[in-house]
Amino acid sequence: MKYRISASIALGVILAAGAARAHHNASNIDFTKRVTLTGTLTKLDWRNPHVEFSLEVKGDNGQAESWSFSTGTPYSFARRKITKADFEKAIGQTITVEVSTARDGSRYGNLSKITFPDGRVVVIGA
Repeated sequence: MKYRISASIALGVILAAGAARAHHNASNIDFTKRVTLTGTLTKLDWRNPHVEFSLEVKGDNGQAESWSFSTGTPYSFARRKITKADFEKAIGQTITVEVSTARDGSRYGNLSKITFPDGRVVVIGA
């Protein structure tokens, strides 16, 4: 019984550490370097603690590049009258985002502003 409790506690610590690392990945973001990207919304993960989505963008060489973004909570969008359905309607369509990019040069960023296909602009970060 004692070993089961210890194993359960150890598993809980490991899972919590992984979630904390994922949640605090902002340390890899350079908030002084912003780019604007236009591409096709390909994927949405609408959940707490952050909404995440992917965009297919044409790179400088003309080849498609897949970018991933993290942003605020679903509630941060709800306060701005944007719902999961708004994102789902935009899948497969062209959107424009302004993001702070990853320090390590990967195609990852933190969303500041998004322009939906219908022209609605939503500012999430400063």
